[in-house]
Order: sequence, then C-alpha cells, then structure tokens
Amino acid sequence: MRRVDLADADCGIAQSLGVLTDWWTFLLVRDIAGGVTRFDGLQRGLGMSRRALTERLAALVERGVLHRQRYTDRPPRYDYLLTPKGEGLLPVLIALQEWGDRHVLGDGSLTATAAAGSAEARRVHALVGRRLPELTLPRHDGVAVSPAAPDAWTVLYCFPGAFVPSVQGLPPYWDDIPGAPGCTLESRTYAARAADFVAAGARIHGVSTQRPDQLAAFAAYAELPFPLLSDGDGRLAAALLLPTFRAAGTDRLKRATLLLDPSATVRAVQFPVTDPAGSVGEMLRLVRDHVAGADRADARHRQEESR
Repeated sequence: MRRVDLADADCGIAQSLGVLTDWWTFLLVRDIAGGVTRFDGLQRGLGMSRRALTERLAALVERGVLHRQRYTDRPPRYDYLLTPKGEGLLPVLIALQEWGDRHVLGDGSLTATAAAGSAEARRVHALVGRRLPELTLPRHDGVAVSPAAPDAWTVLYCFPGAFVPSVQGLPPYWDDIPGAPGCTLESRTYAARAADFVAAGARIHGVSTQRPDQLAAFAAYAELPFPLLSDGDGRLAAALLLPTFRAAGTDRLKRATLLLDPSATVRAVQFPVTDPAGSVGEMLRLVRDHVAGADRADARHRQEESR
C-alpha cells in the first residue's frame, strides 16, 4: 500500500489522513476496538482481500496505531491490539458515527433517543448474543472495573447525564433535547428496586460519559447503592457502537440498557428507552425470565451429564 505524502506538513488533519490513508483503516480500528483482533476474523468481517488486509495491518503497526501480541507459536499467529496512539482514535470514531447517525441516516435533528425502526435501534438490538470485549472503565470512586460484574448477571444502563441540582447544573438547553431529561428519575428508580434485582440474581451498573467526580457527586446525592461508571474516553461506546449525541461540547450516550449474563454476553437490550422509570420494571421482568431460563438450562445439562 503506497503512502501519499500530503503537502501541508503543519496541518494535523492532513498528516492524520497520511497515517489513516483510507476508509478501510477506520473500519479496521472500529472492529479491533470491538474485540475482533485476529486476522481471519477481521478478513471475514470486512470482506477484504488477504493481501490488502496484510498491507494495512502492517502499516498501522509500523505507524504505532496497533501492536501485535502473539497467541500461538506454531504457526506464529498474532492478535492486533490498539496502542495508546490507536485508542486516541476512539473519539474520532464516535464523532464519525454520531455525524452519520444524525446527518446521513437521520434528518439532522439533535436528539438523545431514536425511532424504534431506526438504524441505531437495529444496531443496538443486534448486540444480543455479542460478548463484551475485555475493557475497564473508571468507577465513580476512580477504581477501574469491568462494565460487567464478575460471575454475575449485570444490568448496564447507559444514560446521557445526571446532575446534582444547584451544584453542577444542567447543560444549556438540556430539556429541549428529546430523550435527555429523566436520568435522575431512572437512577432513583433503579435504586428503589435494587434489592429486587439482587434477589433476581443481577447487579446494577450505570454508565455515562461524565467524569468520575461528577458521577461520585450524583451517586452521593441520589444515594445510589450501585456503582456508576465513566465512559469519558469512549471505550465502551466505540466497542459496542452505542448511539451517542453531542451536547454542550461533550459526546453523550443515548439512553439504552443491556442485560449481560455472567460471561459478559448481551442477552437482552432496551432501546429506545422512552419511559425511564417504566423501563426499570420491564428490565426486572427480563432479568427474572433470563435468569430462570438459564437456571433451567443448567439443570437440564447436569441431568444429562449424570446419565
């Protein structure tokens, strides 16, 4: 793959494009961020020729966007992983996706939700059966944790932003953005039903793109008995292609909820969430149904093994 030297040596845009070269490169970074890290998986998912894929992967390794990690010696095979330089592209991917969702696939209006039949809705519902890639997010106390509780079912609710009254203040025109209001109500409803979720076999995690200190202030104000996670770097949004919108200079998650099994595989989703409080009761029913179904499947498996 021949590199074209761009004339404007002092323009960051021009020089970035000299590294990223073409649209295949962005799709490679997208899929690797989503957990597809091996050559065959990338080639199968993107439909590229093996030669073209080899050239682009080698170029991205040479330019420090990816690094190789060997997972077998005979024959030598590698995972391709994002470097810190490569992770710096995640906000670029999120911005591209938000622009495409809003201006190419949508009508250009600013919204924190989506229509039930939209491309965003299809993308979220296609996550069912998908396992989260290995990643950590800072909890509201600053500790880095997995979005999924280890060895437990997890309700992971994504929200645009929750703010402490008279301390943080709402972003400008927040109430005018469809789907943005309701985060405090949603979080407090989850808090009120937290014991029911624990009894059903699930833990609750909330996630937004707010800073950990902002989430800590809100968690204390709302007396939440569960952790809030910060996706300020866009790791989760980029990995799962979650719908986002941009308001007050910040990329924010649209309201969506994922039910994860103990292996961190998505088993159910809610999107769009048009009733923040009512969605909590609906998710509790989904938890009970899925946990009970998994328990029945485990019981059948044990019976078959004992025969």
